[in-house]
Amino acid sequence: MYPAIVRPVLNLAAPTDPSWLPRALAGLDEVLLDHAHAEKKAASTALTLIFRYPERADLARPLSELAREELGHFEQVLTHLERRGVGFGRQRPSPYAGRLQAAVRSQEPGRLVDTLLCCAVIEARSCERFQLLAEALDDSALAAFYRGLLASEARHHGLYVELARGIDPGAPERLKTIAEHEARVLTEAPAWPRLHT
Repeated sequence: MYPAIVRPVLNLAAPTDPSWLPRALAGLDEVLLDHAHAEKKAASTALTLIFRYPERADLARPLSELAREELGHFEQVLTHLERRGVGFGRQRPSPYAGRLQAAVRSQEPGRLVDTLLCCAVIEARSCERFQLLAEALDDSALAAFYRGLLASEARHHGLYVELARGIDPGAPERLKTIAEHEARVLTEAPAWPRLHT
């Protein structure tokens, strides 16, 4: 089963707590809304990195392509929200991403490397949870949608790791530290129906 291979394949330090899935299924509309915001934020983060590091030509094209793909996913989530009669709007954000960013070093190039690795871990966690949802959902269209996202989330994870490695060959070791921090962040997250709590 997929969760058994998550740690070695996606570099997660710990699997999702079993209590997450029933909470997510019970608050599925909230999770979908959170997912839409997460896809929008992922596109924004990729573009922000392009603007912040214009001298890094090696980042520009892959992050531009990633941003377009994330916006496509955002639009797909919007379609599922509409199908369920749920409007897109503001939502109290989970503290997950902010707390994850606390591990980012302040000096360059460590700041860029750690930011890329945080993005890698977020993509990995999304991939793991999309698989859990795909296996558990009664809504066949939504289950198929989540199954369809698995390859791209895993690819995004790998892309961020490779971009970080291109800046610092020691990035895979640093990734272990970031992943361990992310696992701790999840244990302290509020029990809200969100993609990353």
